[in-house]
Amino acid sequence: MDYGQPQFNGGNKEEEERSGRQHEQRSPSFSADAELKSVVKCKVQTAIKDNNRKLPTTTIPSISVFSHMASLFFFFTFRRIRIGVFLLICIVLASFPYSVHCWCKNPPIIFNFGDSNSDTGGLVSGLGFQINLPNGRSFFRRSTGRLSDGRLILDFLCQSVNTSFLSPYMDSLGAIFSNGVNFAVVGSSTLPKFMPFALHIQVMQFVHFKERSIQLVAAGSRNLIGDEGFSNALYMIDIGQNDLADSFAKNLSYAQVVKRIPSIIFEIKNSIETIHAQGGRKFWVHNTGPLGCLPQKLSLGQKASNQLDEYGCLSGYDDAAVVFNEGLRHLCQELRSELKDATIVYVDIYSIKYDLIANYSKYGFSTPLMACCGFGGPPYNYDSKVTCGQPGYQVCSEGSKYVSWDGVHYTEAANSFIASKILSNEYSTPPIAFDYFCQ
Repeated sequence: MDYGQPQFNGGNKEEEERSGRQHEQRSPSFSADAELKSVVKCKVQTAIKDNNRKLPTTTIPSISVFSHMASLFFFFTFRRIRIGVFLLICIVLASFPYSVHCWCKNPPIIFNFGDSNSDTGGLVSGLGFQINLPNGRSFFRRSTGRLSDGRLILDFLCQSVNTSFLSPYMDSLGAIFSNGVNFAVVGSSTLPKFMPFALHIQVMQFVHFKERSIQLVAAGSRNLIGDEGFSNALYMIDIGQNDLADSFAKNLSYAQVVKRIPSIIFEIKNSIETIHAQGGRKFWVHNTGPLGCLPQKLSLGQKASNQLDEYGCLSGYDDAAVVFNEGLRHLCQELRSELKDATIVYVDIYSIKYDLIANYSKYGFSTPLMACCGFGGPPYNYDSKVTCGQPGYQVCSEGSKYVSWDGVHYTEAANSFIASKILSNEYSTPPIAFDYFCQ
């Protein structure tokens, strides 16, 4: 596989300043045997090889042509307005190159639970952990605590319904919680359930936030969420990747990793049921991506050819992700039957990401299995001793169309692409549009 030659810049202080200036209870039952895995992977491969699926496009509302009988004054006046509107729309769309435009007049309140894939600053605000440039260089022009060069999938989804980026729950300065809260923190998993900041802990934080917020609203506070807001809010869950990755990191066999999956699914079930008991009725659940395609995993020692699939990804890691995702899909189906007053949407992130890696050149990307920011050069540019933002790192040129940002997380360009696929509804079960949750 041709990984291409990256254009690297040394990670030095001058570069950073330049960038900164520029701006065991019963588990839900599901089959995890080889036959199930084979069927699911077959479906994924079929979807990937379907090259006729087109990206959702954004359309600009047409403006009717004035009658030839209109006066020249009105003709030129309205022509200026049309040009101004057109330019404004172009500016908005340029910041979201793959977006499906949305005219959401009443943005939903959003509560997000997850890990580094959706952490908008929780690790920094909660533990004071420093995430340095070049993280954040592409959009924010400064580090915001996100592990990417710019926006995350969550950020693009928020923009698609005209709401502000979510503030981390533990951000004590300048946080705005009127549009929701982000409880996600880097490194979070479902187990152990009482380990900061596991999913169970995040849900406990939400319960406390809800109780306190309602108390303050009743006492006359403004710009906080009331009881009705919590009932109408959208609850997003994107977690599970670290549970699988940590299991493999402990040298557990594939069979041992798969054996743990029902317990992971059970924790997600408990969390959804707890939020439902608190009045939540709208849920948006992401499955996990192809772990075996992450440069971090691929850089771990020598690999036999039979360990890699046709695209160069580690089959065992991806197989475990497929089994987890099938369990999560079954859980969502089961909860729809149990919680009949709830809307529960399951989103197949795995298929979107795997399709991007398999057909990267079709979508205008390069080197899908090599990190933009890291150390070591091809084929993976990842070294656990010199990670992105740490002394000695190397980073690709701005504007490069890499899929992986730091070996674990995705670039803003890739996140934008993934968000556009999510917004197409083709990967959602049931196929409900994200802007359906506009109030």
